[in-house]
Amino acid sequence: MNSAGDAFGFPFRSPGWFGTVILQGLILIIPIIGQIALLGWLLETLDNLRAGRQELAPAGFHLGRGIALFGVELIYGVVLSIVPAILYGIGGGMAAQDNTGGGGALLGLGGLLWAIVGLLLAFLTPALILRTSVGGFAGGMDVGAVWQQATANVGQTVVAALLIWVAGVIASLGLVLCFVGVLFTTVYAYGVMAGVVSWYERAQGGLAQPVG
Repeated sequence: MNSAGDAFGFPFRSPGWFGTVILQGLILIIPIIGQIALLGWLLETLDNLRAGRQELAPAGFHLGRGIALFGVELIYGVVLSIVPAILYGIGGGMAAQDNTGGGGALLGLGGLLWAIVGLLLAFLTPALILRTSVGGFAGGMDVGAVWQQATANVGQTVVAALLIWVAGVIASLGLVLCFVGVLFTTVYAYGVMAGVVSWYERAQGGLAQPVG
């Protein structure tokens, strides 16, 4: 990727991109397995780009690679959501039992923390994908290394995170066109994400070394 913006055109330059997107989209129909396969496909596509091949990975069940990233994203999401969930639950219970305003305050605080968690996860996503693509599950769960990668150049991380968010918006456009269409716009979006992370890795000069 010569620039971050190249990621949006990259999937269309891949030989046989249409068939690849269709087949991977059909695999995505399978609950959970389809999502894991798509995450593995993203990592395989990132491997192609890292090797200098401007090609989408072949469609298929890339479960061996995908389960690592699925687990990493799940654990980060659950752990970071514990405190907001507790506050939201307590606040909801208090609000249902009294009118003192304490429950509403906790609900508001819980909602604020949910928003912060969402932003933090978005910020960490480029580094999480990059670390997991190279080091597997252990690489993604090396919190110190992930944080150092994400903060090595905050500007580049923010750009990558924003572009991944835009790719997510593009994925949802399939719901507007046709419910089934979201399967294929999602696959395209994950190809874009691979391109964004490839640019991110090159812009940062590879992997930042973990602290210590």
